[in-house]
Amino acid sequence: MITTSGIQHHGLTTDTANERLRLEGPNELPRTGKRSIFRIVLEVLREPMLALLLAGGLIYLLLGDRTEAIILLVFASFSVLITIIQETRSERILEALRDLSSPRALVIRDGAWVRIAGREVVRGDLLVLEEGDRIAADAILVDATDLQIDESLLTGESLPVGKVADIPPTGAPDESDTLRPGGEGQPYVYSGSLVVRGSGVARVLATGARTEIGKIGQSLTVLDIEAPRLRREIIRIVTWCAVSAILVVGLVVVLYGLLRGGWLEAMLAGIAIGMSMLPEEFPVVLAVFMAMGAWRIGKVGVLTRRSAAIETLGSATVLCTDKTGTLTENRMALAQLWLPSGETVKLEHGKPISEGCRKLIETAALASDPHPSDPMEVALHNARSTFAGSESSSTMPIYSYGLRPDLPAMSNIWDDGQAMMIYAKGAPESVIRLCRLPDDVAQKVLKAVEDMATRGIRVLAVATSTAPDRQWADSQLDYHYTLTGLVGLADPIRASVPGAIAECRRAGIRVVMITGDYAATARSIASQAGIKDGEILTGTDLEALNDEQLAQRLKRVTVFARIMPQQKLRIVQAFKAGGEVVAMTGDGVNDAPSLKAAHIGIAMGGRGTDVAREASELVLLNDDFSAIVQSARLGRRIYDNIRKAMAFILAVHVPIAGLALLPLFFGLPMLLGPIHIALLEMVIDPVCALVFEAERSEDDIMERPPRDPAQRMFSPSMLVWSIMQGGIAFAMLAAVFLAKTWAGVSEVEVRALIFFGLVAQIVALILVNRSFRASLRDAFFRKNAALGYVVVAVICVTGLVLLLPQAQTLLKFGSIIWSDMLLALGLGIGLLLILEGCKLLVTRAELSGALSTYRKTGGE
Repeated sequence: MITTSGIQHHGLTTDTANERLRLEGPNELPRTGKRSIFRIVLEVLREPMLALLLAGGLIYLLLGDRTEAIILLVFASFSVLITIIQETRSERILEALRDLSSPRALVIRDGAWVRIAGREVVRGDLLVLEEGDRIAADAILVDATDLQIDESLLTGESLPVGKVADIPPTGAPDESDTLRPGGEGQPYVYSGSLVVRGSGVARVLATGARTEIGKIGQSLTVLDIEAPRLRREIIRIVTWCAVSAILVVGLVVVLYGLLRGGWLEAMLAGIAIGMSMLPEEFPVVLAVFMAMGAWRIGKVGVLTRRSAAIETLGSATVLCTDKTGTLTENRMALAQLWLPSGETVKLEHGKPISEGCRKLIETAALASDPHPSDPMEVALHNARSTFAGSESSSTMPIYSYGLRPDLPAMSNIWDDGQAMMIYAKGAPESVIRLCRLPDDVAQKVLKAVEDMATRGIRVLAVATSTAPDRQWADSQLDYHYTLTGLVGLADPIRASVPGAIAECRRAGIRVVMITGDYAATARSIASQAGIKDGEILTGTDLEALNDEQLAQRLKRVTVFARIMPQQKLRIVQAFKAGGEVVAMTGDGVNDAPSLKAAHIGIAMGGRGTDVAREASELVLLNDDFSAIVQSARLGRRIYDNIRKAMAFILAVHVPIAGLALLPLFFGLPMLLGPIHIALLEMVIDPVCALVFEAERSEDDIMERPPRDPAQRMFSPSMLVWSIMQGGIAFAMLAAVFLAKTWAGVSEVEVRALIFFGLVAQIVALILVNRSFRASLRDAFFRKNAALGYVVVAVICVTGLVLLLPQAQTLLKFGSIIWSDMLLALGLGIGLLLILEGCKLLVTRAELSGALSTYRKTGGE
């Protein structure tokens, strides 16, 4: 039997604990977000683009055209495999994070202390709580000694709260006990919270999904997640292309059969035209771009749980960020001192300080726990070592007074051999009360506190006294203290944050800070971070606004202060209702609903909770704000490159489809069969998946505003540009085809010429679509290793076809003379020059229009 503070504790028996574990289940949150490999495969195969590609390959396989079927199935399998690998990798990393954050628990069972896994804790267990422990379940205290709990992951409040014991139970656990909202001076402790000071014993009231953390996790199931815009648009385009291809194929088969009488040839012609019209590269592009994007973003310390979120982040218009650990380093440091003489000292490493400052730092450290875990006390001990030149004592104070709800100050009594010195620190108002300062002096102190707070500094007052004997008083108020001064602690802004926020501003991304700190502190931190414009809205003011009034205020507010956890969700939903694309960062359980409601939820991987990570799409493994900005840049790059790839795909299918249809209208033999189109796909697919994915960002990518959320990827201008590219290419090839045919050149020689001419034009279309602006230099010299590999592959395949008679026989090619090869190359070069010229004309027209508008508006 264990005795603490005079109270005897036996705890549950092992048999009782095992039976409750069997009946009520393990003490862990339901892992609804965990996905097995089988589930991931099913989700990938349900993607309509991949399903369409697989279906096409199977149809060709059934019709006996094995070459085309194998090519299509290989690309489909590659897309499925790379997506599965990426998703599985994300799940493995999340499991590792979950295991690291899973607390172990010290419990009393059969009258003995036993260390067990947190998942094995059951209702009725007695938890032994010690400094530094992560609490494994919701419980009620039956014994507590100077217990301070950090509940920030649950409540959002950064300061620890004091806990007191309930009336100790005299018998078996009362099954009727229910958990009530906790806080300062309450006996309830919560799963996931951290013991920062003191010790205690608590009887478990709720485990797993029945804890407060579990209830928040379960509430997430009622929040709907929007399907990514890009996925919805791809589905729409694929559906449109599939329907169009089916209609055209049906028409071709009927017309060919009726006009020429060969229904088998009609079927083969239909297959060829269907292949030429069906842009099966879409799923390859989307899968590879998203998977490679997740890999690239992982290199900057961001785990992608849902790859489509990267592209969505590229369109974000509002970024809601918390303060501690995201904008700041989550590391308290002593920054400023104030002495009763009125002297204010800013601490700098290597800069000497006065004797009064050293005494102040020494007093603050002696008023702290000798072996601290609280960040503020750690900072005071570090400052004592750095500035006062002394180390923490290995001895313990002979008596201590802890924080109380009615007096947030603490005192340690030390016996130095000559006197029993009392060192106190706490909230300035409380220490002023201990010192019994007159009103004018108190106002002077409070004015100094306000000045420090406006600079984002957390202020503690420090005082000393002397105990006359060892008959300790009931309260700190029974001693008379002398004010030593004020110590100001700050959580430094991360060095990369101001630059990252400035980049967000240039990119048109509005950064909004949401914090539980006071308004003055919040404004100071926001200003240091670079969030200088806009209004402050407090949680109290927020409660007084209806939805319409809040929508109006959101246009001007950049800092939300003293915000309660439940208010974060309302802020996110209000931004979304106003048409914004919202990214939200968070780490606590209380952040999970707003993370899930946002378009892009971004959780902290280092200090974040399981619930927050499960609700998010992205996880910052290093909790670094600048990684969000790098992710936004990458998201914009991915979207740009997908548009380039899609424009290329649409453009390249125009001449392929045209050349498949052209002979039908002139009664000529089929020019391109399924084997030729399949071979061309060997050029097109790697180009889309590799070359365009590897394209570097446009120079102005973070200088332009986020795209309109209503903007479609396949806009009318993009469709017109793609069709125009393909139309010009087709016109050039058709002219050569008809001219050579009417000149009496054999069918096999014309087919070879047109095929190689089409390959040259595909390369030209690659170069044209690499950049949005007109530049032959960009077309040829923009760094892209993947392009070099593709060009080498094209040259090698071309060489094999020219040198191997077997390949020419398979493709039904005749011999091709060097003049025709030069003509084929000229078709590619000519197309490149024409299209770059068109881009130049469009660019000049746009600049002229912009200049005209600028002049008309008076340069505004």
